[in-house]
Amino acid sequence: MSLPSTSFLSPSTASTPPHPLAAYGWDADWAAAFAPYAARGLTPGRVVRVDRGRCDLVVPEGDTVRTVHADTGLVTTGDPQRIMCTGDWAATDLAQGFVRTLLPRRTAFVRSTSSKRSEAQILAANVTHAVIAVSLAVELDLGRVERFLTLAWESGATPLVVLTKADLVDDPVVLGHLLDDTAVVAPGAQVLAVSSATGEGVDVLAAALAGGTAVLLGQSGAGKSTLANAVVGVDVQDVHATRDSDGKGRHTTTTRNLLTMPGGGVLIDTPGLRGVGLWDADGGVARTFAEIDELARGCRFHDCAHTGEPGCAVLAALDSGDLPERRLDSYRKLIRENEWIAARTDARLRAEIRRDWKRKQAVGRHMAERKRGGAR
Repeated sequence: MSLPSTSFLSPSTASTPPHPLAAYGWDADWAAAFAPYAARGLTPGRVVRVDRGRCDLVVPEGDTVRTVHADTGLVTTGDPQRIMCTGDWAATDLAQGFVRTLLPRRTAFVRSTSSKRSEAQILAANVTHAVIAVSLAVELDLGRVERFLTLAWESGATPLVVLTKADLVDDPVVLGHLLDDTAVVAPGAQVLAVSSATGEGVDVLAAALAGGTAVLLGQSGAGKSTLANAVVGVDVQDVHATRDSDGKGRHTTTTRNLLTMPGGGVLIDTPGLRGVGLWDADGGVARTFAEIDELARGCRFHDCAHTGEPGCAVLAALDSGDLPERRLDSYRKLIRENEWIAARTDARLRAEIRRDWKRKQAVGRHMAERKRGGAR
């Protein structure tokens, strides 16, 4: 039975207890968005798990909350970006057992699927922090870190890079270099070294995430489930050993689960991600490669492709050693991938991109020929 609608509209004050869903991220803005549905006698709830046409939600019950199961058929559409996911807020008809509607998302972590149809997939909704777990049990892959960061910035969440299994790096100097290398490719993002085994850095991470909604992302074997247990404070996720050969393991987490943290806020643990394809991530690329974006503003041409045009500030920084070649190569790769994904979904854009790349290649060849002529 749903509570009186007025209970969802009053913000918490010093004289009134907090809303039962406050620990899950409920605030005055969500209450305002939910007001029309409260008037219809519907109940607010946050999606903690989705599975085959049904979902689990936490809903208020008196001064506390309870978990209910509900049918998602009424909110299922053909649009992959509108499919319900963990972290969504919903208006629920408890009497009928149906989710009636989803509240507009504030943020959404979206990737491209690995299918040939190049569809978008929502991994988590309404998140404030995207925690990128990277295992130090294997060689640090900075390109993959940049890829995750691009998606994180594009989602609207604030990324935070966590180098897990820090206890496996015996030399503190080496660990310091790994942190520095990661910080270089993560401008604007906090970078932490954490060991769930020793507890190193766990308190710092928990403090950074307190009060918000965080999504935990990374490859299988990155130690996400162990990290989730450490942050939440209890063993809520199963943990399996990883292979020594490549640091990978079985997908311990098979669904996206929303877990409450003792310091306030919630954590969404996700299955290990084999593929992390970009999806409409222009802004994310610009934030991840902020120094290249800044250099590009000094290029002679506003549409400079940084492949050989005269007056290219990016190539000048490359020649001077101020910009690492690996960094520029990664930037170019993600730009091309993002354009390719956009072209797959827009035939007109696909033709424009093809013409643009042909023009840029022609400019590059022309400048290379001029350089060779000058050298002679």
